[in-house]
Amino acid sequence: QVQLTESGGGLVQAGDSLRLSCAGSGRTFTRYTMGWFRQAPGKERDFVASISRSGSMTYYVDSVKGRFTISRDNNKSTVYLQMNSLKPEDTAVYYCAATTYASTSWGQGTQVTVSS
Repeated sequence: QVQLTESGGGLVQAGDSLRLSCAGSGRTFTRYTMGWFRQAPGKERDFVASISRSGSMTYYVDSVKGRFTISRDNNKSTVYLQMNSLKPEDTAVYYCAATTYASTSWGQGTQVTVSS
């Protein structure tokens, strides 16, 4: 399985931007559909965005459309989540995930806190 390491979280004010990164280990990064999920305190982990293995297709939850952009650099085995116009309700631990038909691997998560 691939090992994933997220970075880029932090404390920002409403309206600010952050870019999250998720670096994958190994040389098989292109095997995986990559996604970002988030979990707010006391809530379940929810889907945020995903990107196909080639990067040609992306999907977003409605609440982040037009504000967040997922991308990947397969040469660097890294997936990104550019988050603009952040809102307090975006506060959560953000996790990246690498998925094949057989399994999903998760990173350890990175905290994003948006103050009003």
